[in-house]
Amino acid sequence: MSERGALRARLDLLAREVAKFGVVGAVGLVVNIGVSNLLWRYTDIPTVRAGLMATFVAILFNYVGFRYWTYRDRDKSGRTRELTLFLLFSAVGAVIETGVLYAATYGFGWNSPVQSNVFKILGIGIATMFRFWSYRTWVFRALPDKDVAVNDVVVGAEDAALPGPAVSVPAPAPAAAVRVEADSARR
Repeated sequence: MSERGALRARLDLLAREVAKFGVVGAVGLVVNIGVSNLLWRYTDIPTVRAGLMATFVAILFNYVGFRYWTYRDRDKSGRTRELTLFLLFSAVGAVIETGVLYAATYGFGWNSPVQSNVFKILGIGIATMFRFWSYRTWVFRALPDKDVAVNDVVVGAEDAALPGPAVSVPAPAPAAAVRVEADSARR
């Protein structure tokens, strides 16, 4: 396959991944906003605390969607590690998301229902960029390529702790080995 064809195939896969991530995220957004509004309307829970509770409900929903649909073809060998990292990065995303809502509510006094929803959605948008990067890089890792040439050495595939795809590095040229043998024969 040509370089252009390979690039096109990688971009197509990335576009498909972004679309699936977006669908799960959109449903998670509906869950998040829905739970937030229910809590804001029918309970006396403060705005930011209710928003954080809704975020955690959406995080649990999103894990199921990401694991079993968006990233179903990714490495499934370390579920405990995967879930731990997912919850860790989701918590960081929740801090980003809730931080925006907190700043709007307590920093600027913008806490009407419309303002709360606008800043909740803005926080979700910012946190989504972080979550996409962290989930695809660290949580739902790609399996190593199986189509590696015989003379290539795969760097990173043996070490499951390394994130990201394996990198194919060409093996050293045979001439270097001949030169070493010739040098040792002179001595």
